[in-house]
Amino acid sequence: MNSRILATTSALVLAAAGLLLLFAADEVLRRFVSGVPAEAAWIGQVLGAAWLGIAALNWLSRGSVLGGIYGRPIVLANAVMYFITTTILLRAPFAGAPIAAVVPGIFAVLYGLLLFRGPFS
Repeated sequence: MNSRILATTSALVLAAAGLLLLFAADEVLRRFVSGVPAEAAWIGQVLGAAWLGIAALNWLSRGSVLGGIYGRPIVLANAVMYFITTTILLRAPFAGAPIAAVVPGIFAVLYGLLLFRGPFS
């Protein structure tokens, strides 16, 4: 997998999740976290906006060479975001959280490889 495919796939996944949280945060939060009041939907919307921002960053940088010293800020931002998302989902109290951590875990490993090993050929 080269960095272009990784950046494009990451952008599409983050854009889909970000749009879902931006426009249906109250429903999504209510399904995953019991007892969340409707007034707390802004938390999901802020997370959705952040994911949309990183999705736009990935989409605009998909034509660049990423990895090693090339595009290090973009790769580092993605690696950190996916790693933290994975660790949070592994410790989350809702049922099915470990399964939800698989996708961000895969992206965390791939961006970590890009960060420390350089661009994929």
